[in-house]
Amino acid sequence: MKAVVVRKFGEPGEVEVTDLQDPEVKDNNVLIDVRASAINYPDLLVIRGRYQNLPQLPFTPGKDAAGVVVTVGPSVRHIRPGDRVVAHMEYGAYASRVLVPEDRCEILPAAIPFDDAVAMGLPFQTAFFALMERARFAAGEMVLVTGASGGVGSAALQLVRALGGKAIAAVNRTQQAEQALADGASHVIDLSMPDLREGLRQQVFEVTKGRGVDIVLDTLGGDVFGAALRALGWCGRAVVIGFAGGQIPQIKANYLLVKNIEVSGLQWSDYRDRQPKRVGLAQQKLHDLLEQGLIRPRIALRLPADKAANGLEAVDTRAVTGRVILHF
Repeated sequence: MKAVVVRKFGEPGEVEVTDLQDPEVKDNNVLIDVRASAINYPDLLVIRGRYQNLPQLPFTPGKDAAGVVVTVGPSVRHIRPGDRVVAHMEYGAYASRVLVPEDRCEILPAAIPFDDAVAMGLPFQTAFFALMERARFAAGEMVLVTGASGGVGSAALQLVRALGGKAIAAVNRTQQAEQALADGASHVIDLSMPDLREGLRQQVFEVTKGRGVDIVLDTLGGDVFGAALRALGWCGRAVVIGFAGGQIPQIKANYLLVKNIEVSGLQWSDYRDRQPKRVGLAQQKLHDLLEQGLIRPRIALRLPADKAANGLEAVDTRAVTGRVILHF
């Protein structure tokens, strides 16, 4: 099989594409002939050795793959050879064949292309669990999404609209506003203002008539998180998803008390590992929304596996707005 291999932690351009032996199928494992894999921002962190969960070297990166089942182990009960599936994993998706436990696979409806399946992947699962599980979203609520131009942010905007809420997109550049509105935002606010602490809240209060938002989904951290927290309304909920802005913020507990607000975190991979059935149910819901035309992953670039380094560079430098897909 063909695979992208990382032999030492370093820059994305140093990955290799090589031939490896097919993995051996045992127990509850499913061997998938991969048709598409998606590049996720955390893949860059793993390749550089800066992620919280690092595999042993050498390894194949990648968290989302979709394809056709080749064979299954003797303990597999629900998936059969020939099934179209999408699979979630900690690493290993950048390969023409992947081996995963049965409970990390979901059947892919015939109407959903492989590219769309992996393009939804980690971003839509993360946004769904942040919104529905951690923030306990209800239809009619107002949600502030930071990092709205990124994969998780775009997914969150679409899901809020699809599920009956209103989303405010927080962006750093004016050219990102048009895409945020297309993704489902009802309003867009500017994070590039000189006084972020006061300015963010002022913009949100103008939209919400002084009430504040019900939910904040934050992927940026740093000063943006602190400013967004001040834009929460009474009994609001904030979910920490990531720190793409580079700094981990500090929280003053007294502020949570006086406003009756709560802050929670989300590491989606824990749900994948501890409660895979819930991930499967979420995937079914996402498939339903996609088939109804209520959500749509934004694909910016499709590349052959041999060009994986180019795809990683495009994501790293933010040369594309949307998902990068590798074909095998």
